[in-house]
Amino acid sequence: MGNCISCSIPCDVWMNKVSQGLDKQLGYVHNLEKNLADLETSMADLKAKRNDLLRKATREEDRGRQRLDEFQRWLTKVESLEQKIDDLLDARDVQLQRLCLCGFCSKSLRSSYIYGKKVFLSLMDAKEQTENVSEEVTGEVLTTAMEERPLQRTIVGQETMLDKAWKHLMEDGAGIMGLYGMGGVGKTTLLTQINNKFSEERRGFDFVIWVVVSKELHVEKIQDEIAQNIGLGGEEWKQKEKSQKTNVLYNFLKKKRFVLFLDDIWEKVDLTEIGVPFPTTQNKCKVVFTTRSQEVCSRMGVEDPMEVQCLAENEAFDLFKKKVGERTLGSDPEIPGLARKVAKKCCGLPLALSVIGETMSCKRTVGEWRSAIDVLNSYAAKFVDMEDKILPLLKYSYDSLKGEDVKACLLYCALFPEDYKIDKEQLIGYWIGEDIIDGSEGIERAENKGYEIIGNLVRASLLMEEVEWDGTVRMHDVVREMALWIASELGREKEAFIVHAGVGLSEIPKIKDWNTVRRMSLMENKIRDLAGSPECLQLTTFLMQWGGLENISSEFFKSMPKLLVLDLSYNDNLTNLPDGVSDLVSLKYLNLSSTGIRHLPKGLQELKKLIHLDLGYTHQLSSIAGISNLHNLMILNLRGSGFSWDLGIVKELETLKHLEILTVKFEIHPHLELFISSHRLTSCTRFLTIRNLESTGITIPVTMNKLRHFSILRCTIPEIKMGRICNKSKTVSPLHNPREPCFLSLSTVYINNCRCLRELTLLMFASNLKELDVGYADQLEDIINKEKACEGGESGIVPFAKLVSLELWSLPELKRISIGILSKW
Repeated sequence: MGNCISCSIPCDVWMNKVSQGLDKQLGYVHNLEKNLADLETSMADLKAKRNDLLRKATREEDRGRQRLDEFQRWLTKVESLEQKIDDLLDARDVQLQRLCLCGFCSKSLRSSYIYGKKVFLSLMDAKEQTENVSEEVTGEVLTTAMEERPLQRTIVGQETMLDKAWKHLMEDGAGIMGLYGMGGVGKTTLLTQINNKFSEERRGFDFVIWVVVSKELHVEKIQDEIAQNIGLGGEEWKQKEKSQKTNVLYNFLKKKRFVLFLDDIWEKVDLTEIGVPFPTTQNKCKVVFTTRSQEVCSRMGVEDPMEVQCLAENEAFDLFKKKVGERTLGSDPEIPGLARKVAKKCCGLPLALSVIGETMSCKRTVGEWRSAIDVLNSYAAKFVDMEDKILPLLKYSYDSLKGEDVKACLLYCALFPEDYKIDKEQLIGYWIGEDIIDGSEGIERAENKGYEIIGNLVRASLLMEEVEWDGTVRMHDVVREMALWIASELGREKEAFIVHAGVGLSEIPKIKDWNTVRRMSLMENKIRDLAGSPECLQLTTFLMQWGGLENISSEFFKSMPKLLVLDLSYNDNLTNLPDGVSDLVSLKYLNLSSTGIRHLPKGLQELKKLIHLDLGYTHQLSSIAGISNLHNLMILNLRGSGFSWDLGIVKELETLKHLEILTVKFEIHPHLELFISSHRLTSCTRFLTIRNLESTGITIPVTMNKLRHFSILRCTIPEIKMGRICNKSKTVSPLHNPREPCFLSLSTVYINNCRCLRELTLLMFASNLKELDVGYADQLEDIINKEKACEGGESGIVPFAKLVSLELWSLPELKRISIGILSKW
């Protein structure tokens, strides 16, 4: 018994503890009705507290502060508690009906006990959350560390552009900067380098934000990415509507200095709609974007965007060599030379140089390199990775063009040789002839539409303006390959668009199925004969200029019922056109300029749909008799044609009721007088050249309001007068003092070697003159005679108000130009 332990507990203590426990547990049931009322009141208090703190947090967030994680966790707890209490209150009526004996007992005691305990514990929790929450709901936003973006390993040729862009961006007045250029030229690479410079030089900016926009513009996606960059993302942000996000972003960013990079935008990004304050000199914020479109730059408010251009030849080869690798380049002495040829086909486009360079990095035999050159020269789309990695990226630019007509115009440009300087006026003539542009409402209106389309293509970085060759555009070789690929249904119908321009062919290429050919360009080759009768039922354009062509078989055009455009120009040895040309029943455009044709074929008169005929510089052409049968002719070029003008020709031309544009050149005075006396012909003349003329003077009708270019060369005439045509007598009477401007379309005047000419006063009435070039006029004393100018001044005409180019040379007697002509120079 010695191992037993004795323990005694006072009876009253034990009974007290038991009593308290029973009271508490019985209280869950007995006090249920009171606890439920208290719970409802406490929950209402908690909701009010939550709403007050939420409003406070919103106000402080709008001032640039950031919500505390502790407060956010409290909100989550309250949300969970609210749902729990709502469920308890929903069961209140059922639970209260179970009580009996004045609430001291229940018909289902266990159920009432469990429910009552939950009510009591929730009541305690609600009171605790209300009483113990902190009033501190937000804190200062910490400036995020600037993250560098990954860059490709090899970058060549962007040092100068990067330096220029960085310096411009750091200027006080540079709020928004646009970088534009064709696809694959390195815009994103340049933008990334600018972004990464901020990791070295923060320059006082609070945030450096990067957003990839891409083709489909989604405002909320941009808002979410910006919010993520500045630390405003989270569950609360996701619940906000777009307009709420706009307000939060604006109120946050308006008190910050930020740089926003928007990569790859295809349309205007409305900063206000997103919630981004517009950059100003006051807020010192910056926005930089990349795009393929100059038009987008303008819409974004950038007047002078920065073009990201292709690499120069040496820089391009440097990049290509780095992609190919020294081991491959050194594997054979011939490979470096062949590599330069392959690189040259990329025309400085970094995307093409990189992809093709990487493809060739494992090619270590001369045969492989020569094969690559053959493929790139014949059909580049079949080169490895071209269809997968290069052409689809460029096709985005094509797909973004607005209107099928604009897309068709771009594809048409691929008919010209590589690096060809395409004359805008000629190109638009093709488009009108092909019915891509509707010419039925007037040629001038159609031409304006054509120039608008060219402008759109240039601004989309799909065509390039040739600065040194005014009036021309050029297509980048890789863009040209893309256009040929698209025109051939992404390579599925390679014979739909046959382009062998400028490749030295001596005969027509072999075609498997002529019926699939829609357009064909064999220009700038050495094909002497067009023989046979190919069945080209779908052919609409055939370009054969500058080809060394001598003979066309009589049957050649027999099966081309849909041909609309035919260009045979600059084939000096082509002396005859077969009568079979009459089979071209749909033909609208025919260019025979600078050919050796001696007469117009009889079949030409059957071309009833022809609207454009170019006979310029057909020096051997003896007659254009019968041209009046071309009833629908709207454009006619006769400049330099060898036929003799007579009254019959004038009358024939006057019967062409639809003729809108006429181009002529005269070297014999009687011929000029016949022309000048015809109001119908002078009123539609756009180009007039007078050469080798001896006369006491000439009179130009003031009604020549379509005249744009006027040239006088090697003429012996003392004066050029203005006059009016008398329709009855068919003569031109002088007009000394017009009361209103004349020659409303005249923009260019070129006068050379007119040694007897004394003055050019009529030009003061050409109110839209832009270019004036006068040389070798030994007796010229005045450009505009002072006395006549005073007379003309009564009409209120200001001479040379729009002149932009003035060239005066070898004028030994020149004393005066004009009163006020040099005031703008």
